[in-house]
Amino acid sequence: MRFLFLVLLIALFGYSLALVLANSINTQVDLLFAQIPTMNLGLLLVMTLVLGVITGLLLGVLVFRVVQTRWEVTRLNKELELVRARHIQAAAAAAAATASVATPAPVKRDDVTIVPPMM
Repeated sequence: MRFLFLVLLIALFGYSLALVLANSINTQVDLLFAQIPTMNLGLLLVMTLVLGVITGLLLGVLVFRVVQTRWEVTRLNKELELVRARHIQAAAAAAAATASVATPAPVKRDDVTIVPPMM
């Protein structure tokens, strides 16, 4: 079924292209910066369409790449802030654990409180 559809599509495209190119109107186009010599109007339209499609695809890829890069930078900045917050929490927990280990608790013996020396 796909093969039949592909053949029909190619035949329809070829027939349409033949109709456009069979147009016998010759014209000359004057642009601001260039002058196109007299040529078949159908061929000129096909060439213009192809150039427009290629330009649009290239610009679309460029714009999408810029947008994708911005999204990636935003995502990475959010991830960096999350990692920084986790690092600060871990450092605070480590400091609290170190502080509790560094200060030994006083020991009571026979009504006398002995406090170990601080290092």
